[in-house]
This record gives sequence, C-alpha cells and structure tokens, in this order.
Amino acid sequence: MTHTILRMSYTVNAAGLRKAFRGKTVLDGVDLAVPAGRIAALLGPNGAGKTTLIRILATLLRPDAGSAVVAGHDLLTDPRGVRRSISLTGQYAAVDDMLTGEENLRMMARLRHLPARAARERAAELLDTFDLTDARRRLVKTYSGGMRRRLDLAVSLIARPELLVLDEPTTGLDPRGREQLWSAVRGLAADGVTVLLTTQYLAEAEQLADQVAVLHQGRIVAEGTASQLKSGLGAASLDEVFLALTAPSGDTASPSHTASSNHTAWNNDTAAASAAGDRTPEVTR
Repeated sequence: MTHTILRMSYTVNAAGLRKAFRGKTVLDGVDLAVPAGRIAALLGPNGAGKTTLIRILATLLRPDAGSAVVAGHDLLTDPRGVRRSISLTGQYAAVDDMLTGEENLRMMARLRHLPARAARERAAELLDTFDLTDARRRLVKTYSGGMRRRLDLAVSLIARPELLVLDEPTTGLDPRGREQLWSAVRGLAADGVTVLLTTQYLAEAEQLADQVAVLHQGRIVAEGTASQLKSGLGAASLDEVFLALTAPSGDTASPSHTASSNHTAWNNDTAAASAAGDRTPEVTR
C-alpha cells in the first residue's frame, strides 16, 4: 500500500520569539505558523504583544531570542529578503492627502522603480480592483475613511507581496467600510497572497480568517479555526473563547472555568482531527 505524505508550505514559521522592553517581557516564546495562501488572524487584548510580534516579523524590531522564516527568508540573517517579500499596512492610512488617489499610486509605483507606463497601468489596475476608479482624480483628503483604507491597501500591493501584514486594518471604519475592506482581503487571499492580520473585532476574525491565534501575556494560548476554538472550549461564540482565554488569573467569575472544564473534550476533538490528517489546534493554559 502506498501512502502519499503532503507537506504544508508555510509563509510564516516562527519559533520561540521573545522580546522585553526595560525588563518587562512582552513576548514570551511565541510560536506561530501561517500556511501559504491563508488568512490568519491574531487576537489579543491591549498590551498582549500583537503589534510587537508584527513589528518583529516585518524586521522593524529584532527579537531578543527565537527564530523565524518569512516567505522563505531567515528573519535574522536575511532581513532584506524578508522586506522584499512582504507588505505592511499599519493601523492608520499612510497616504498623501494633497495628492489624488491615482497620483498616490503612481508615485509609489515609481518609487518601486516601475517605468512610467508600467506605473500608470499598475495604478489603473489597482484603482479598479479596489473600486476607486471613479474617485481616481479626487484629492485623497476628500475620501471617506473606507476609501482611504482601500487606497492604503492598494499602495501596499504595488508589488505583489507573498505576505500582506495588516495591523488592525479596520480601526475607525463604519460597517460598510469594514465590509468593503473584508471583500478586498478575501480577493487577495483568493489570488494566493498570504494575509496575517491583527484585530480587536472578533467578528472580523470569524468572517475572514482560516486560522485564529489568541495571544495573551506574551504567549499564544490557543490556535485553530474559529470553529475548532469554539467547539474545543464548548463556547457558542468567538467572544466567549476570547473571554475564557484572556481572563485575569484567579477571576473566579470569568469564563476561564469553561476553558478549564473543557480540556478533555478539546483533547478528544483534536485527537480525532489529528487522526484524520488535519492540523491540530492547540491550547496552552
């Protein structure tokens, strides 16, 4: 009998990442693997270390310990290769208000060393992709919040990255703007771009992510699909999962007891998934 072994390719593969500032530990041995072409959401309360982890993976901070390979490049020995392969969009749109949408895109394309004609063509393509063609000649200062965020995302894609990192991309957007951005992110993933996003909107993680990781007190305390996390903890919603896993220590009134009491069920579910060949979700408490 012949068995075929499928090896999953990972765009992000981090192990044991640690970072402290002035003696305060922010990341305490983070392991994170994001399969190629997937959308991964990183959840966590304020101060959990989400932005620090993103900055490390984007080569903006050097870890105190640990290792990572991003898009096939070693984070520590080949940071330039990492930067060539990723695009990072922060919490606030980084576009020039005094230029039009089209001018912003053409300027960034030229800075990426595209010839003038190629820059025009790429700008037109991205304006169409992000439903901004009709507003292409308007000054960005007249754009709505959702339009600005879509333009910011378009700028990040002048050169198609292997990994797109979005740090709380829908902060401050109304529901319509948020849905428009979600649609754009889904389209990118369908085109093969790996997406890693941080968010405090649990609905966003549930709507978008193939994989959810919960970061708490500097460690990944749970990882899996939204459905796996909910079933593993006997929770009805991702909100309950989040509250259970990030409750303060010793909070007897918190849902953390749900997490504790469902470890046996979780282990049974993940053992079955492992036997079926699925990637096993993890919980660390």
